Order: sequence, then structure tokens, then C-alpha cells
Amino acid sequence: MIEALAEAVITCWADKGYQGAGCTVRLPYRGRWDSLSTGQQAVNRSHARIRALAEQAIATLKSWRLLRKLRCSTTRITSLVQAALVLHLAATG
Repeated sequence: MIEALAEAVITCWADKGYQGAGCTVRLPYRGRWDSLSTGQQAVNRSHARIRALAEQAIATLKSWRLLRKLRCSTTRITSLVQAALVLHLAATG
């Protein structure tokens, strides 16, 4: 999956377990919170906010069970997922 993201030049946000995965994977700074500079702490906070939005959206998709019984083209599935994510973001403000 990492190679496909790198080939398509798609930036993604991951946790520290993906260290060394490549240039398109954005990671938080490693180390104890006390030892990080103020700038690094700000980057990690921003990184956590972005990942939290994505994880909440995935949880919503799972709870709606939207993808369980779909029998259509992958293009249509992509549009459905995008619409569901927009609804989730609109509902959560």
C-alpha cells in the first residue's frame, strides 16, 4: 500500500510505526513529549488532529455498515464514501 501511495504521490498521515515508510507518509516526531521542542510539539498536535478526523470518519463508516453489502463499481463506492465523509464532517461541525 505504501508503494502505491508513493507512486500516486498521495500524502497520508500515519503513526510512528511507519517510520522509514517513505516521503509521502507524514509521521509525528519521535521522543518523549518533554524532550521535543515547542515547534515539534505543535507539529505532533496538528498531526494528531488530522489523524483523529480520519479515524472518526472510518468509525462512522463502520457503524453505518455502508460498505458491507455494496455490489457496484469501485468508482461509485468512492463517491459514496466521499459523500458519507462529508455528511460526517457536517454533522460533527
